[in-house]
Amino acid sequence: MCISCYVLSYSDFYYLAKVVYFKYNGRLQKRGGLAMEKNRKLDGLLRSIRAGQTQTVLLAFPDMQGRWMGKRATGRHFAKTVSQHGTHACAYLLTVDMEMDPVPGYELTSWAKGYQDFLLAPDLSTIRALPWQPGTTLIVCDLKSADGTKPVAVAPRQILRDQVSRAAAEGFSLKMASELEFYLFKETYDSAQKKRWHDLEHFGSYIEDYHILQGTKEEFVVGDIRNFMEKAGIPVETSKGEWGPGQHEINLGYAGPVETADWHTIYKHGAKEIAMQKGVSMTFMAKFDSKLAGSSCHIHTSLWDKAGKKPLFWEGGKASKLFRHFLGGQMALARELSYFYAPTVNSYKRYQSSTFAPTRIAWAADNRTCGFRTVGEGGAYRIENRIPGADVNTYLAFAATIAAGLYGIKNKIEPPPELKGNAYESKAAPVPKTLHEAIALLEKSKAAQQAFGEAVFKHYLHTARAEQAAYDRAVTCWERERNFERI
Repeated sequence: MCISCYVLSYSDFYYLAKVVYFKYNGRLQKRGGLAMEKNRKLDGLLRSIRAGQTQTVLLAFPDMQGRWMGKRATGRHFAKTVSQHGTHACAYLLTVDMEMDPVPGYELTSWAKGYQDFLLAPDLSTIRALPWQPGTTLIVCDLKSADGTKPVAVAPRQILRDQVSRAAAEGFSLKMASELEFYLFKETYDSAQKKRWHDLEHFGSYIEDYHILQGTKEEFVVGDIRNFMEKAGIPVETSKGEWGPGQHEINLGYAGPVETADWHTIYKHGAKEIAMQKGVSMTFMAKFDSKLAGSSCHIHTSLWDKAGKKPLFWEGGKASKLFRHFLGGQMALARELSYFYAPTVNSYKRYQSSTFAPTRIAWAADNRTCGFRTVGEGGAYRIENRIPGADVNTYLAFAATIAAGLYGIKNKIEPPPELKGNAYESKAAPVPKTLHEAIALLEKSKAAQQAFGEAVFKHYLHTARAEQAAYDRAVTCWERERNFERI
């Protein structure tokens, strides 16, 4: 064998040296292992850039609406500058509405403060190539002050990190997973806009829940979504037809809360990009059509010890006391935290009786009429929160779930008795019917204020009020159709 076969690049040598060092000192623990994994991923990306395989590095973070925002950096610029120093963006990105209009009244930034920068700090553990975007690598970024000295408290990813840290301080870790539903259309996003989003052609003309034949018609899109996500390191369990024509559901794997929220957000964004490439479109609106089923985002949660080795919801062959208290907290705060599960005016249109969307804050084992459904056993025993819709910001919904569970554990809140029968006909507390109601409940929530802190509480309460105010000013198609001639 030639001597060149033994020559290592500097990055390879650096990585190997660290492996030897940590193993020798017996320090290849969780923290050290994570650091080494980040370095391994970064070294791989830099090699890919040098080889010309990666031309673009997508630097993205979730905004308040759960959308990816950020920049595309050239591979050369990333390697030279961003990999070491991050990059900057305007802080207004956490103070805008869905239309990207700056909303006044936020403490984070304003015209008076000059809409300053914040730092996009790449989280190197999230490096992944996007197979549906050749030559492109995505890195999820955390947001910090412009000088990089402190995190931006109101950034959704940081809010979730803070709740995970609160759980860790109590000796807990969590595993979470999400399901996500959408409607698929034989329209491009441009053609849908030209039609003013009316009379769009669905994939399929009948209910396709679990329907294999109808699913086959959509497989050229949905199959690519599954396979591309797997190649991007996002574990997909299954996909299936949902209740409505052209409606689909994809179930993602489970992991820690931040990682799972990243997967969910990448999937949601990537699915739209794949649809665009196929000349079709999809919507994650909670309620696209009043005559059809809404689209949900069911959230599955289980509690574990700090090391993530021992499940804490199951003890002695049955549900544990910690499970009851965690569930009790979720149910106790479900109404006042509903904004984090249902963040738009449209979200609340989904809560209709006998539609598989919950209308009551009730729980039961394997009962899909309830807001909270328990499933599994042992390490798989978990709580399924069925309240969130597909329009949810997963980081905020996960954070609210953890905050409510910790509240229940701290205060030893017992859940109400398990519901027997049809929750739609029960007298359990109702899920809020409107965003107006959700705002009023959040305004009075001392638990939310304590769990999230004053800055986060005020920021998102202001966001909720801005969303409602925008709708209250709008004149809708329904109003014109109803009143134009007949009033």
